[in-house]
Amino acid sequence: MQLNIRNMNTDFAEEILDWKYAAPYDFYNNELTSDALKEMLENQYYAVLDQNDKLVGFFCIGDSARVPIGNQFGAYSEELIDIGIGMKPELTGQGFGFTFFSFILEHIQGNFNDVQNRLTVAKFNQRAIHLYEKFGFVKKIEFKKGSTAFITMVK
Repeated sequence: MQLNIRNMNTDFAEEILDWKYAAPYDFYNNELTSDALKEMLENQYYAVLDQNDKLVGFFCIGDSARVPIGNQFGAYSEELIDIGIGMKPELTGQGFGFTFFSFILEHIQGNFNDVQNRLTVAKFNQRAIHLYEKFGFVKKIEFKKGSTAFITMVK
């Protein structure tokens, strides 16, 4: 799969916000609202497309990749590059994650030299945690928002 990055636009954002994941990953489902659309269009969100210019996923960097309540637990006290990712539901669990995340990580590292990266992941998402560990990310801080536990991971 050959991937490329495009700036987020309304069409991509609307498609992403309409994605529906199967349980337990339905935790990541969004709703297409004006606030959600504004978040994706006004912050550092990027679309990831395949060789046919079809949307396969997205990533964001900075504050948008953080879970705000994590600030209360010191999860984001270090100045690192925060990364958030999402893959089209039909493509998850099929072995594309490594290629997808590798491409994103390479892009970020190529644009932000010598800065460590951080991810925040729901603790139940062992599939994602396993992927991140393959890239050398290690678990750092755990915190909760309601009944959901989150982990920050740093590389």
